[in-house]
Amino acid sequence: MSDAGARAYRDGYRDGYQDALREARRDIGRDFGAAPIETHPAYKEKRGKPKKRKLSAWNKFVRANSKKKRFIFQSGSRRGRLNLKKLGVAFRKTPAGKKSRRKK
Repeated sequence: MSDAGARAYRDGYRDGYQDALREARRDIGRDFGAAPIETHPAYKEKRGKPKKRKLSAWNKFVRANSKKKRFIFQSGSRRGRLNLKKLGVAFRKTPAGKKSRRKK
């Protein structure tokens, strides 16, 4: 669909929606559809920053060790990337890693 065609379709859809809203207001009452959801004060109150989730032991380990040279590939096609296999082995040797394996 061309840009002009899409615009015409959108305008026609909007006009039809507005007509239906006018009809509904006339039939139901003036308060129907008075304000869109986004501008309603109750809607604005509910919105806020979502709480951050607590980091797992693995996430903490990766964050603390991801910059260490021994966990980064030094050569080859993966040079500069994180060696997650080596990180996983090291994590399982830590008390936190042993603890997470015990739970299962």
